Amino acid sequence: MTDQHEATTARVRHDTAVRLGRTPLTVTALGFGATAIGGMYTEVSDDDADETVAAAWAAGLRYFDAAPQYGRGNGETRLGHGLARYPRDDYVLSSKVGRLLRADADPHPDDFDSTGRPYDAGAPDVATVYDYSRDGVLRSIEESLVRLGTDRLDVALVHDPDDYVDEALATAFPILIELRDQKVVSAIGAGMNQTAALERFARESDPDVFLLAGRYTLLEQTALQSFLPLCAERGIAVVAGGVFNSGLLADAGPGARYDYDPAPADVVARAHRLSEVCRRHDVPLKAAALQFPLAHPAVAAVLTGARSRAEIVENVRLFDRPIPEGLWRELVSEGLLDERAPVGDPR
Repeated sequence: MTDQHEATTARVRHDTAVRLGRTPLTVTALGFGATAIGGMYTEVSDDDADETVAAAWAAGLRYFDAAPQYGRGNGETRLGHGLARYPRDDYVLSSKVGRLLRADADPHPDDFDSTGRPYDAGAPDVATVYDYSRDGVLRSIEESLVRLGTDRLDVALVHDPDDYVDEALATAFPILIELRDQKVVSAIGAGMNQTAALERFARESDPDVFLLAGRYTLLEQTALQSFLPLCAERGIAVVAGGVFNSGLLADAGPGARYDYDPAPADVVARAHRLSEVCRRHDVPLKAAALQFPLAHPAVAAVLTGARSRAEIVENVRLFDRPIPEGLWRELVSEGLLDERAPVGDPR
């Protein structure tokens, strides 16, 4: 256990207002993602989802993110219902384009994990259809607005166009730029689990923000190599998602997942080593995982999902918990954290 008098890392609070890069938008340092209330891995009732959104609001979170694919519509519908009681101008709302939901389409393989299990429990009987065309983007936004029960998105992100990079550059980004120029949306960008395509979008288009899931976390820092420096150079805000790496850094026990699928043994072992170092400093692993990404100056906010009031309360408490500088030093010395990774608070 660390000495109680050891200097601790100064942190922004979960409800600190942060400018989203060069955009006119201000978000809270901790945001709420609608993956879990959509039913990812575990079914969630409408009432529990509503209570979870209310808890996020009561805690001061004012940045909310969704996507058609989250719960195949349930994520947006439940988030919209939960936010309906609050003034629309008091929060920032983002969703994604490139995936339409259709009842008459064949099931898409990406709706299932490597074992054949649906990612989203209790999802409607619709299938995901990939469509990054101009018409597809416009339809996606229109349908998202209906599910969310609102008249506008603040941020529109191209959703995981891993196999559609050329199409996204040729059609999706140009229409999003038009919508931004027309002030239909305030910011545009992409949300992905990899950095190579995002770097291409940064160089070949004009994005404002990237949602990067899983690639800049306590478990792995591959984004340090070129992605984060490029975003800092170009003034592109980065939102760090997937900070628990699909739950592995929240619970590395049996059934742990990594990148949405069952976690490999070597990755689980690394998570256990991280946990052991955190335990020596009397810091929950989840607290270190939540706080780590925000120390990088290119990262504007951290986005997490939750499926209950209790998870919201825990995330907020851990996000605001002081962390001793010695923890970060030991993680570096143990080879568990890239020595180039900023720690502390650059603000």
